[in-house]
Amino acid sequence: MRKAIYIFLITTLLLVLAACSSSDDKAEMSSDESKQSSNDFSGDMDGKVESEAATEESSETKTEAPVVASDRMIIHQASLSVNVKELDKAQSNIEKKVDQYGGYIVESNVYQEDDQTSSGRMIVRIPEKNFEKFLLDAEGVAAEVLERNVTGQDVTEQYVDLESRVKSKRAVEERLLDFMSKAQKTEDLLKISADLSEVQEEIEVMVGKMKYLENQTSFSTIELSMYENRVVVPEIESKELNTWEKTKKQLATSTNSLLSAGSALIVFFVGNLPVLLLLGAIGFIVFWIIKRRLGHEPKK
Repeated sequence: MRKAIYIFLITTLLLVLAACSSSDDKAEMSSDESKQSSNDFSGDMDGKVESEAATEESSETKTEAPVVASDRMIIHQASLSVNVKELDKAQSNIEKKVDQYGGYIVESNVYQEDDQTSSGRMIVRIPEKNFEKFLLDAEGVAAEVLERNVTGQDVTEQYVDLESRVKSKRAVEERLLDFMSKAQKTEDLLKISADLSEVQEEIEVMVGKMKYLENQTSFSTIELSMYENRVVVPEIESKELNTWEKTKKQLATSTNSLLSAGSALIVFFVGNLPVLLLLGAIGFIVFWIIKRRLGHEPKK
């Protein structure tokens, strides 16, 4: 009987100890959950943003599917130098062709070097589909093609890479907007807003690059230099020669010159007559003395 009582007491004691242990565990779990709940949003946000970033990086490193040749994006540029017979007419024809093919003129200049040489320079943008046609038409207005240079730059991979990155950034942007709508703390809102601004700025930069590539591949750039060399034949003068009038003018000019010279001589001699007489007397005396001395020298 006593053995049964001892077994009953031991069993009861074990049950009490088990109940106390269970209540302590629940209290600890409750405390941990309360701490965790205050950081759930921030932790969840950081984890998901990091996950999105990792997803973005992995998507960018994936090998893109091969692009069909007809879908490739090529930036075409050309430079053409030609001699033309009439520069004005050639420029007018080029302008008409640009309008006909749906292009536009970026720059147009004319240089007049002298009476026999003039040149013009035009930079035009033509839709890619009409690129070759326009080049042929431009060569058609030339008397001689001096230089023709065509280049192409394949930007397909660059465009596809930008497109993929924009798609990934859009996904991150949507997730951040979702976080912002659920955020309750000011600290969380500020952090999400800063991340969102950075992502949106990156998207704008990449979209701008994509639009630039689209424009460059949709329209080809052509630089056209035209030179005109013409021979100028002098015209025969139709004015009257006026021979008699020119003769009278020349006679009057020569007569006036003689009269001026004679007048100058008269003025010189008459005006300087006393000086000339004195110089003449001195010269005569010197000459007479020298002659006399030479006459009295004994002959050997």
